[in-house]
Amino acid sequence: MIGRYLVELLLERGAIVRVASVDDSSLAHADAEFVQTNLIDINNCLKACDGIDYVFHLAGIKGSPVVTTKKPASFFVPVILFNTNMMEAARQCNVQKYLYTSTIGVYHPAEVFREDDVWKTVPSEYDRIGGWAKRMGELQAEAYAIEFDWREICIVRPANVYGQYDNFDYTNAMVIPSLIKRAVEGENPFVVWGDGTVIRDFIHAKDVARGMIFVMENDIYEPVNLGSGEEISIKELVEIIVDCMDKKPEIVWDTDKPCGDRKRVMDMSRMRKYGFKPTVSLKEGIRDTIAWYRTQRAPHAVYNVFEEGIKID
Repeated sequence: MIGRYLVELLLERGAIVRVASVDDSSLAHADAEFVQTNLIDINNCLKACDGIDYVFHLAGIKGSPVVTTKKPASFFVPVILFNTNMMEAARQCNVQKYLYTSTIGVYHPAEVFREDDVWKTVPSEYDRIGGWAKRMGELQAEAYAIEFDWREICIVRPANVYGQYDNFDYTNAMVIPSLIKRAVEGENPFVVWGDGTVIRDFIHAKDVARGMIFVMENDIYEPVNLGSGEEISIKELVEIIVDCMDKKPEIVWDTDKPCGDRKRVMDMSRMRKYGFKPTVSLKEGIRDTIAWYRTQRAPHAVYNVFEEGIKID
């Protein structure tokens, strides 16, 4: 999802781009080299990094909190392996700059997430497995700075990301694509977990891609949040999605269902200090995502680790 926007933005800047992904070429960009490969294997990582100046490491496993709770090993093991192997391969290949994509899940529950607070606490119980897996990548970057004096590693922590090419499978999708899928398909009544008061921070994938390029171009080597910094309740989110529908469904709140931490909002003062701010509003981003989904509902050949299981060859 983020990678599609990132590749387009890099190509616009005149970059020669190689994409290494476990997904097949149905998602490849016509003007970028595409290598279908499994980055769990360090030999594949070494091949992907060969001759490369800058690496943006976006590989990840995306699934709803329910799925990651039921299948934590299918999340934890691959993330640890491809994070560790890709950064080590980049070091061995003398890559100039490296961007590591961390997550909002590294944070302990708080009203506002500030970058320097991460290592003072532990991740939320709702993100315990994923949070620790991503923290290990951040710690690896710190270890390389100490032992090898390789400090040209950028760390970004995106908030709740959404946009085109998201995972719209409601059995394991995150909140925005799940709600969009059900709304577009005409679910009525429209049942939403919780009471709508939970606060989240949403950022469009294109803004995340912009932020990634921004930190690399500006040599920002301290961890930075990538969110909107805005407090959006699930009730507001649902109303925005429903407002985009021709036929407005009845909204029903299922207060017996869990809804996660009460509030998760990024402090964006560090990135604002450097001169970056998101440009896609939530309303604009939701409308764009819905319009794309209406015309692109056919499934793409995306590798789903939760369906395929862990494969380490």
